[in-house]
Parts: sequence; structure tokens; C-alpha cells
Amino acid sequence: MSTIRVALPAHLRALAGVGAEISLEVPDPPTADRLLDILEADHPMLRGTIREHGTRRRRAYIRYLAGGRDISFEPTDVPLPAGVIAGEDVFRVVGAISGG
Repeated sequence: MSTIRVALPAHLRALAGVGAEISLEVPDPPTADRLLDILEADHPMLRGTIREHGTRRRRAYIRYLAGGRDISFEPTDVPLPAGVIAGEDVFRVVGAISGG
């Protein structure tokens, strides 16, 4: 098991009733899929806010940042970056903004 630190945007923190950072125990090897499964199990009100119901694909305008980079378009079944697994870095769920 690895303890993964997770940061959510303000609107999802308010919905889940959590602080700025959550620590989750994720089975090894920790992947984004496993991490998000546990996050949604612990905070069911987040289901469908980060990933689509049914397909579990990342919702539009949501990004995942880990290890100082955007991993939103990388496979979600590969291990998270080493710094995130070691607890040095935070896995961040970020709401993207667009406009013109």
C-alpha cells in the first residue's frame, strides 16, 4: 500500500466536505484508476464529477497533474510518478478553463 496525497479544486472539496489535501491508501502499484476508485468509494458524492459514469473516462475540463506534469492524456492504468508514490508530490485534480 502507498499513501497518496490528493488535492482537489475548491468546488469538489466543498462537495466532498474535505480540506485542501486528502491522503488515501492505494494498493501497489498505485495508478490513477486505483486512486480515483478509492477516492470515489470514500467520497461517493464525487462520482461523476471527475470521471464519467459508466465509462470512467476523465470528464472534459478536468486535468490530472502529478510529478510536476500533466498526465491527463496518459494511460490511467500505469503506476503514478515516483514522487507521488513516495509522498513527495501531490496528485492534483484540476478544473481546466477555456474561452476566447
